[in-house]
Amino acid sequence: MGDHDTLSTRWSGPLPLGRECDYRGGVADRSDTKNRILDAALASFGTAGFDGTSLDDLAVGLGLRKQTILYHFVTKRGLLNAVVDRCAGDLTRAMEEVLAGEARDWDRVEALVRRVFRLALDQPVLLGLLREVSRPNSPGAQRMRANLEPLMARARIWIEGEMAVGRMRRTDAQLLLLSAYSTVVGVGTEIEVLRAAGIEPTLRTVVQRRRELLGFLRSSLDPRD
Repeated sequence: MGDHDTLSTRWSGPLPLGRECDYRGGVADRSDTKNRILDAALASFGTAGFDGTSLDDLAVGLGLRKQTILYHFVTKRGLLNAVVDRCAGDLTRAMEEVLAGEARDWDRVEALVRRVFRLALDQPVLLGLLREVSRPNSPGAQRMRANLEPLMARARIWIEGEMAVGRMRRTDAQLLLLSAYSTVVGVGTEIEVLRAAGIEPTLRTVVQRRRELLGFLRSSLDPRD
């Protein structure tokens, strides 16, 4: 896939799809139905936001009854919480894979950034959800923060440990992590601004922001730089 390839939102029917799947398949399997609802909700929350998401529209797009959604999640807020939990879990697992690997020092930092951006490319609506829950007073902000805080704390402790032994340049690790997170969220915002202007974003947008973030982190952390 080249830098100029258009980013897919996996749109089908009245709602953009969060992941590739057949949303009009059978509903006998409750687990499958629940996952289909979560996929569609991720796409809607990540594009229309919490207020712009309608359970009635989700039900129509999925070929389900609204009561089926409420059976699994009780309320729209409950559905948002479940989407946030799953997305935070995806992010955590992606980063844990790198942290458990053999990469060290700057190589680990670079691997973490590349892994997060790869996840964002696989699920473009994930960036939209991160943008949504990063808004002031967003209904999902506190839950996302609670989900990610342990991972952010682990990353901060690791960076500070690397600084203590001289493998990374001394700086404010917490501020650095917040800056990196803001950059990732900013990619989602930029994509939506482009779409609002009638411009379909390409992979170049994401690749360029990843390159800029890596450059910023290298200049901040790598003692060899």
